[in-house]
Amino acid sequence: MRSVWLPRPRSVAGVSVAQCAALVLPFMFVAASDASRYAVLLVAALIAALAFEGAFAFLRGHGPSLDGVTTALVAAIVVPPEIALWQVITVVSLGAVLGELVFGGRGFGFVSPATVALALLVISFPELELSQPTRELALAVLPGGISLLALGLISGRVLLAVGLSAWACMYLSGQGTEPGQIAAALAFGLVFLIADPTSAASTNAGRWIYGALAGGLVALFSSQGVITSEAVIFAALMAAIFAPLIDHLVVLAHVWCRGRRSYV
Repeated sequence: MRSVWLPRPRSVAGVSVAQCAALVLPFMFVAASDASRYAVLLVAALIAALAFEGAFAFLRGHGPSLDGVTTALVAAIVVPPEIALWQVITVVSLGAVLGELVFGGRGFGFVSPATVALALLVISFPELELSQPTRELALAVLPGGISLLALGLISGRVLLAVGLSAWACMYLSGQGTEPGQIAAALAFGLVFLIADPTSAASTNAGRWIYGALAGGLVALFSSQGVITSEAVIFAALMAAIFAPLIDHLVVLAHVWCRGRRSYV
């Protein structure tokens, strides 16, 4: 019997809880280098995200929401430790508002607020260099990624399509990155940004197309065979913008095919 205190895994709250649990190990890994600094960054990001979550919930007459915790954790893992607190608060606030809250909250928008926040950080503060993916971080992501996949909260089609597309595009362009290096570089951004269920395509065929687009964009934005955090962030952002259109075209194609079969 399910406890009344636990949200359903596929509910909006359930998705947030599962993602937060999956992010704990990656955050602990990056925070191990400077625990006090990363704790401060996380607190600043939490204050920014939850303050706006609370304000919008109050104005709309909704109950409190903790969805911003996911955004704060992703931001705290990727931002450089030397970043100023006001910069963290600014980009997380804008990411939460522009990527989620103005559309009605989590589940109603079409881009990940964490992706928006990180993209704004790169654009607004180009002098800052984001933390780059490593094999160790990829290993820390693995348990959480498997749990999200098992719960059906991320799509295996998206994961596979992104990996194959990125490898194929990089190989054809002569960058020749090894599959293991691609997997390690993609792991965090793929699980928590590109495959985020709030921004990825939702039809089965659309997931293949969406993943192929995101993987191709990752290869396009990469330099000399090196997949950077910036490349994954902007690939996730641009692919998410096209995700609704991809799903719409897939549905239209299904309707057209069924219409043709009915006349045969």
